[in-house]
This record gives sequence, structure tokens and C-alpha cells, in this order.
Amino acid sequence: MRQWIALSLLCMSALLLPVSASAACESPIKFGALTWESGQFTSGILRHIVEDGYGCTVEEVPGAGPALDTALSQNDIQVIGEQWVGRSPIMEKAIEQNKVAIIGDTLKGGATQGWYVPRYVLEENPGLRSYQDLPKYTELFKDPEDPGKSRFMNCPSGWTCEIFNTRLLKTTGLDSLFNNAHPGTGAALDAEIASAFEQHKPLLFYYWQPTGLMAKYDLAPLEFPAYEDACWQNLLLADGKMDCVSGFPVSPLGIAVSTPFVESNPALANVFEKVQFTSDELNGAILEMSESKRTGDEQAMVFLRDNPEVWQAWLSDEAATNLATKLGLNSTGATSTGTTTSSINASALASSFPSWSLETPLNNALANVVQNYGDVFRTISTMALTYLLLPIERLLTVIPPWLIIAFVTVLGWLGVRKIWFALACGAGLFLIGAFGLWGALIDTLALLIVSVLVTVVIGIPIGIAMSGSKLLRKIVTPVLDIMQTMPSFVYLIPVLMLFGIGKVPALFATVIYALPPLIRLTTLGITQVNHEMVEAGRSFGSTHLQLLLWIKLPQALPSIMAGINQAVMMSLAMVVLASMIGAPGLGEDVLQSIQTLNIGQGLQAGTAIVIVAIIIDRITQAFGQGKRTRQKTIEAGRRPIG
Repeated sequence: MRQWIALSLLCMSALLLPVSASAACESPIKFGALTWESGQFTSGILRHIVEDGYGCTVEEVPGAGPALDTALSQNDIQVIGEQWVGRSPIMEKAIEQNKVAIIGDTLKGGATQGWYVPRYVLEENPGLRSYQDLPKYTELFKDPEDPGKSRFMNCPSGWTCEIFNTRLLKTTGLDSLFNNAHPGTGAALDAEIASAFEQHKPLLFYYWQPTGLMAKYDLAPLEFPAYEDACWQNLLLADGKMDCVSGFPVSPLGIAVSTPFVESNPALANVFEKVQFTSDELNGAILEMSESKRTGDEQAMVFLRDNPEVWQAWLSDEAATNLATKLGLNSTGATSTGTTTSSINASALASSFPSWSLETPLNNALANVVQNYGDVFRTISTMALTYLLLPIERLLTVIPPWLIIAFVTVLGWLGVRKIWFALACGAGLFLIGAFGLWGALIDTLALLIVSVLVTVVIGIPIGIAMSGSKLLRKIVTPVLDIMQTMPSFVYLIPVLMLFGIGKVPALFATVIYALPPLIRLTTLGITQVNHEMVEAGRSFGSTHLQLLLWIKLPQALPSIMAGINQAVMMSLAMVVLASMIGAPGLGEDVLQSIQTLNIGQGLQAGTAIVIVAIIIDRITQAFGQGKRTRQKTIEAGRRPIG
């Protein structure tokens, strides 16, 4: 018995020794997995310090900003590596309740923000220095979607900066001259800025640091009055009443930690207090991380190896020695001859395969296309807006809502021949209007109509051509496979760079996504036409065109209509993705609800999308039935009820 007790005590002491030698972490520390580069990099630095310096275990928990803030206040996670002080109402409330603390000052001088233009715009227009000069230079920033006005690129939908930028446009009086364009996501805004620089074009936009773009491009801020706190607090309110103009505050960046974490890990909290980067260090690290395609952890490892003099002052001597050993550094900070296990494994894994990456050549090719042919693609974008999207959108806007509801109700009756379905269609559209989403519905319908028209014009001829050529089928089928399986975000990158942000890239992305089923079903329908009917037509002397128009297409019509139905539904499925690249509509409300954790807004917009999807699906299916089936539906609708 004594031997078992002694053995148990020995095992317990062995387990406790490494903990007592480090930060005495009682349980794994949960970090919020941040999605932006500076947050990923800073979190990576903190993770390496906590794991390799102090021997604690770290877990990452994914989530959106508001969700992570809520989780931190409940101690479901313990650390958010980068917190913009004063930006999150959830965080401010948690701080007041002593559930959360913001410690440290991770960016020396704080994070700056403002309205920017490329530096070359100021050099070519010496009179443009302040926001007050913008009315004299509206011609520089023409909105391609509304040539009568200029365009200001706001920040991503749902962010706090979207509110105060909108208010500033109003309080400065610039809202009468500038349209308030919403890029949807930070990646879309970055793509628009990069495209403008590659083509040496003017652009007025909101931006901030720390970001890699600040290190890559020369951005020039426009002058604003000095920061005034009372005015700024009012600008943060969407329904604020003060008519004032204020400069932008400098936002301190800190590390958000739960109060229980500080109480149980005072050594780590003390380290976090000391962590700080200069703007050049942080912006440069983010740029290198982006261009080298490294994760936040990988870039953090590179920074720690290259800058031991920075982090050694943050850590205790023992922790600094532990971290240096893990990094393969000697006591002086120089790289030792040994390598870490992770680097050995990485090099062994890399040496197992040849280097055939197409990343750099493809990126260079895209940059060359944007630089040399950007004007051509922007011309195509302008034509698509001028002659397709905007006319249909204006037409739908001019038509009274009650007339659209009545038309869809009648169409529902003609298609399904059931009075309850027709009334449900009208009630569904009325509900969307009651939700305050009629304008968003019109934007979505305009994009949907144009997308389907373009898809039909392209898809049906290709499907017809494929039905008559085995060689063409062998060539096009793999292309269709790629179009259907390739994630939409992949081809959104070049589309954004070439056509700019807004409705046109959403149109092209939607068409690419919706084309394959229409082409496949058109081909299938024509190839399955009864061979005897085709031979009978030939025996009567019909030409190939006559066979196609009078025999093949009528017989293949149900299959083709099924393809159109699928194209419509897949186009509608793209509305949320379209909002991520600046296209307005129902998807924009969904995106905002995700980024602000607004359940009610998301549920309303989602319900509206479901209503539209059901109406379109049932009506297109009904009109796509075969002749006999369609006749049965009509006869069933004529029967008296009861």
C-alpha cells in the first residue's frame, strides 16, 4: 500500500513540476481565433509566448467579433489578442461589470483611421488636401453605377465605422454629392484599393491601420478638424441628431482578457502588459504575412526569430530562455546550429514534393492584366451597368409595389392553378415590404433577372452545340465540372480586380455559378429526343435548323425549363455572396446581421430570401412541365372546389 502511495505522489510531482516552473496554468487557455491579419499575428505572438515560454496549453476558439466578445465576458474564452478600445458595446459593458479587462498597449501611438486617397491623387491635384475640398473634385471619383454622382467607399457592412462614415457624409454635406458605397467585406475593399493603385486611378475610401496595405501602398489621409469627443460619440449613433464634424480618434489597441484569467495567471497578465509593436513593425509583419501566404502563427515565429531584442524585454529570464530554445536561438539571440522539431518536420515534408506552385505566376499575370487591360474590363463593366442592370432596376423601382404583388399573385395562379398558392405569393411579398426590405428585394430581383437572362443567352446555345458534337462535350464537360466545384470565392478575386466592386462582379460570379446546370440539362434534353421523331422530320426534308426549332427544342423543353429553374435558384443562392463584394440586396442585410450578431435582422432577411425562393421555384417548375402534364394542371384548376 505504501509503495502505491509513494508511486502516486511521484507521478503527481512529475506532472506538477513543469507547471510550477512556468506560469502555473491550471487549465488550457482559450484564445479567440481572430480573422484579420493584425489580430492573427498578435495572437500568434501571444500563443508562442504562452506555450513555448511559459509551458501552458493554448486552444483557439473560432467566432465572429460580437460572438467572441460575448464568450470572453462569460469566460468561455480567456484572451482576445487584439481589441480596439471603445469599439465594441459588448466589451464596454463587460468592462463596466468587471468581467473583462483590456491590458497592454500593443501598437505604439495607437491605431489611426480616416478618409484616404492614393498619394498620387494629391500630387496631381494640389488643391485637394481636406474633406472640404472634395466638392471641387467630384469628377475624380465618379460612381460607375450612378455617373451623376461621385462615390465614397465606406468600410465593410456591419462595422462601427460604417455608421460614423455615413453620419460624416451627412454632417459634412457630402451626401448630396457622393454615394455611400458599401464593399461588404474587408477583402473586397482591399481588392478595390489594390485595383485602383495598379491602374493609377483615383479612389476615395475609408481605411485604417494596422494593415498590410499601409506598408504596401502610399495612402494619403484627407485633413479633418481636431477630434472632439462629444461630437464623435454622437457620430457613432445611427440616429444621432448633432450636426457636427470631428476628426478621427486614435484608438488604443490592447489585449482583452477575462477577469478570472488575470486573477489566476498574474505572470502572463504582466507579460501581456508589456507587449508592444511600432506601426512599421506591425504593418510590415502583416504585409509580409500576406505576401508570403503565412498564417498568423507562422509570421509570429518569423518575427520572434528575427527580433529577439524586442520580446526579451517582455518576458522573465526563464521564459525568455525557454522561448529562445524553442526558436533555435542561443543566449545572445543568434540562430543556433540546431533546428526545432517543427522546422525539421516542415523541411522534411517540403522535400517530399517538387515545387510546382502556380501562385506567383498567376498573381503576376493578374496584375499585368489589370495594369494593361483594366480600362477594357471597366468599359465592359460600365456597359453591363448602363444597358442591363440599371435599366431593369429603375423599371422595378418605378412600378408601384402593389402592382408587382398583383402581377406575381396572378402569375402564381396561372402557373400552379391553386388559389391558396396565389394568395400566399401575394402575402409573402407584402410581408417582405412590411419588414422594410422592399428596396433590398428590388435590388436582388434586378440582379437575379439580369443574371438569368445572361445565363440563358449563353447557356442554351452552348447546350445545343454540345448536343450535336461529342468532341465539344469532351472539351466543355470538364470546364463545367470546374465551374460547379470551384469555390466561388476563388474566381471572385480576379473578377473584383478586373470589374471593380459592386453589382457587375456579382453578376459575373452569379452567371459562372448558374451556367453549368442549364448547359447540362439543355444537352441532356436534346440528346434524349426520340430518334424516330428526328428521322421522321428528316424524311420530310427538314433542315437541321428546322429539326432543331420544330422537333428537338419542343421535345426538350421540360428539361430546358428544369435547367432554367436550377439556374434561377442557384442565382438566388448567390445573393449573400454577392453582398460580400458590394452588391446591394437582401444578402446585405444577412451579412450585416452576421457581423453585428443581430438575430432579428438576419431572421427577417433570411425569411425574405426563403419567400422569394419558394415563389420562383414553384412558378418556374409549373411553367416548365411537359404539355400533357401542364394541361392536367390547368384542368385541375378548373374543377369546382368541393
